[in-house]
Amino acid sequence: MSQLPPDAPLPQQPPHQQPHQQPHQPPQQQWAQPPQQWAPPEVDHAAAASAARGRSLAPDLARGLMLLLIALANVPWWLYGGEQGFTNAHPTGQEGADLAWQLFSLVAIDGRSYPLFAFLFGYGIWQLYSRQSAAGTPWREARRLLQRRHAWMVALGAVHALLLWLGDIVGAYGLVGLIVVALLLRRSDRALRIVAWVLAGLLLAFGLLGLTSGLVLGSGVAGDVSQFGAPAGLPQPPAESNYLLFAIQSLGMWLIATPAQVFSLTVPLAVVLGMLAARRGLLDRPAEHRATLVRIAVAGILIGWAGGALAAAQHAGALFAPELSWATMGLSSLAGVAGGVGYAALFGLVAAAIGERRGPVSGAIAAVGKRSLSSYLLQSVLFAPLLAAWGLGLGGVLSPLQAAGVAVAVWLVTLIVAAVFERAGRRGPAEVLLRRLAYGRRPVAEPSPLR
Repeated sequence: MSQLPPDAPLPQQPPHQQPHQQPHQPPQQQWAQPPQQWAPPEVDHAAAASAARGRSLAPDLARGLMLLLIALANVPWWLYGGEQGFTNAHPTGQEGADLAWQLFSLVAIDGRSYPLFAFLFGYGIWQLYSRQSAAGTPWREARRLLQRRHAWMVALGAVHALLLWLGDIVGAYGLVGLIVVALLLRRSDRALRIVAWVLAGLLLAFGLLGLTSGLVLGSGVAGDVSQFGAPAGLPQPPAESNYLLFAIQSLGMWLIATPAQVFSLTVPLAVVLGMLAARRGLLDRPAEHRATLVRIAVAGILIGWAGGALAAAQHAGALFAPELSWATMGLSSLAGVAGGVGYAALFGLVAAAIGERRGPVSGAIAAVGKRSLSSYLLQSVLFAPLLAAWGLGLGGVLSPLQAAGVAVAVWLVTLIVAAVFERAGRRGPAEVLLRRLAYGRRPVAEPSPLR
């Protein structure tokens, strides 16, 4: 074998025969990547996961029965011609069956029905938002839809007050909805619970302050208590025979009462509690939450009736002088929230007991609940011409018990109308209008099929 000269170059192996060598690569310049900022997902998947599967009976049944309580709570405001208290519309100086009915109403209905309405309104806010999320709607757009809906509720409430009913609550709930959706819609359950406890604490503090003030003033240390009573000469729009003056007075009182309901804290508290309940599906799946609903119903109704008994005792003249009737209002209002939530839980238990065995009565009541806005407005359409002085003027001659009978009859009419719409497969006209105003022609998420 021949040998190479010492200074001869070594033979080069082909690149593929060099096992430990890599082909030469030009150096690549590494560019620093800017840090990416976290952005919330476009769709709220947590809310979508809580969306109700199918339309549950319990929320609709609760809304339908709630409207019976609303009719009974509203009808005293249509009575005129006698003296009324500062904290309620019940005519004073009643005896016998009329007084007994008033006391029962103060214990079980007044101050309990509207918190129930607010609780179910808050429940509905989360239902609408979660269904939009489940349908793939970006959360910002879903929130804008809710805000438009609530803004139009304020406008509809103003029209309702102007034309028919000074005690409209659609506008107040729309105003609360605007605030709650803007501040709390995507907050955690813990944040909502903190807000609820703070609101309840403030109501309790105001209630205790009012009760203490009443006790002090009632002792006579401040002299004549008449100077601490309600202002005299408050207008009674139902007593106005001129419809134009009726409308002006009604709208004026509504403009004062609507923001006052926000600052009273009872409506915001009930709405927040409703949202918390909807996140857990307490009324969408009442059979799964039977034990929780029993506890809420028992405790809530007991507290609510205890606060109502305080208001009833004051109305009967067993506590403070009439000029100091406001002393019990704070505690009674807070107890009313507990009572309203307790009623919602009770109605949920009724729905769980009914299950799939829905008869014509429960179906008709649920039909009213599906069309709760239309049914609520229909009550005013019937009450106003029957009871106001510019109409038949029955509000000036009916006794409290007779007026309660009219309220039940009006609710039964709404029941029949809702059942007819249900059989025809049609939504309520007010729901159709609000839907069109809030959503336009864009598709709206419906409950997904039961599974």
